[in-house]
Amino acid sequence: MSFPLLTATAALPAVGAILTAAVPAARRTAAKWLALLVSLATLALAVTVLVRFDPDGDRYQLTESRAWIADFGVRYELGVDGIGVALIGLTALLIPFIILAGWHDADPLETRSSRWRPTQGFFALILAVEAMVIISFEATDVFLFYIFFEAMLIPMYFLIGGFGDRAHAGSDENASAQRSYAAVKFLLYNLVGGLIMLAAVIGLYVVAGNFSLQEIAEARANGTLDMATNTERWLFLGFFFAFAVKAPLWPLHTWLPNAMGEATAPVAVLITAVVDKVGTFAMLRFCLGLFPEASKWATPAILVLALISIIYGALLAVGQRDIKRLVAYASISHFGFIILGIFVMTSQGQSGATLYMVNHGISTAALMLVAGFLISRRGSRLIADYGGVQKVAPVLAGTFLIGGLATLSLPGLAPFVSEFLVLVGAFARYPVVGIIATVGIVLAALYTLVLYQRTMTGPVKPEVSAMPDLRVRELVVVAPLIALLIGLGVYPKPLTDLVNPAVEHTMSDVQKKDPEPEVEAAK
Repeated sequence: MSFPLLTATAALPAVGAILTAAVPAARRTAAKWLALLVSLATLALAVTVLVRFDPDGDRYQLTESRAWIADFGVRYELGVDGIGVALIGLTALLIPFIILAGWHDADPLETRSSRWRPTQGFFALILAVEAMVIISFEATDVFLFYIFFEAMLIPMYFLIGGFGDRAHAGSDENASAQRSYAAVKFLLYNLVGGLIMLAAVIGLYVVAGNFSLQEIAEARANGTLDMATNTERWLFLGFFFAFAVKAPLWPLHTWLPNAMGEATAPVAVLITAVVDKVGTFAMLRFCLGLFPEASKWATPAILVLALISIIYGALLAVGQRDIKRLVAYASISHFGFIILGIFVMTSQGQSGATLYMVNHGISTAALMLVAGFLISRRGSRLIADYGGVQKVAPVLAGTFLIGGLATLSLPGLAPFVSEFLVLVGAFARYPVVGIIATVGIVLAALYTLVLYQRTMTGPVKPEVSAMPDLRVRELVVVAPLIALLIGLGVYPKPLTDLVNPAVEHTMSDVQKKDPEPEVEAAK
């Protein structure tokens, strides 16, 4: 039997989480280093997956299949396409930076007993989330995917509610209450979505007789599985609802600003740059792959919701006074672009959506982590408490600016290519949708530049006059992300070559072809 590379890539952080949690209370630094080394080893395995994956080969590669719950047709089936490989790489890449950025975020307070081990728990939970996200990108058995899609809510709940942002206005009791509220809201929203999806998963088994994504697709292709129209639509809605909550799509988005606002900056990055990508990825793999006709039926309504997310998220970002909530609403707008790209049903749109998942993860990580470093220095998340930072901490201000410019998709930075492809795909099939979506670009420039102006320029406020610039550990976190934003912005071909064949398969699933360009006949 060949080496189970996909299993190893997901199992390593899971084992690392257990070992990190077991480190003695007094060995906090050892727990940190263990978690970092495990995350780097996982990154090495993810790179191996990337190297062994052939974009021009079979649709699903490095496959593994073993009997699991045979009586109910459940198998342990793994396989990756170009989209899954790209997102596994993104996840494995970001986790070491998240760990480094949160190096001191879970250090115990003096009032806590020496037996309390928040540091070990914090880093163990991050590794546990990484393991569950990676296997979600690998699973080709619907039931296996569902288990980890739901299981990742548990460590995320404790990361939000148990390790909240210490730069919180008000009393400790008020801060704790708001963290608890954010964690419970996150859990309830996603649990409701998961329960509805569970009903749809059971319904799929009743109709198809198994949970294998590949077997169901083959049965549909050869005509041995023919879902009734209404059945397919109801099943699609059950899956899509859960993914829309995770994504997050308006009006199911309201948990995200609370969760990102109350979490530490690294955990906020974990939420929006890693965990939320499972929702949009699943729309491509499961909604379009399992229910192609229902996906086309629902497209007009989903495009409307995506447009509302783009404009609504951007407008609320403009009016925010809290830095982290501003980034959260900006992410809602960006997820609107991703979902728009998926459901315009063009190869440019879906390639752009996949690239957007990767590039949004990198740009949001860069912006939010630098914002976290800024907030930890001043002890406040309020924009009004800053001013003139670029004069006392120019490197911090410069990296914050690049992260912000990437967020508004400036040409030359990675997100621009993604957004451009999404809009090209939208204009090709739905010109009005493309026109409306461009308003989000204008608003992104507004909220990003206003944020930078109010925090970094102008007179130096007394509270920031002694603010130190980025330290070595913080530069190690930020510099590679900035380099990736520039590198993928100038030369995105490696990513496009990876995801384009997978997008072609998805377009084939829904039996859609790109619209022919309308060329006026020469006179």
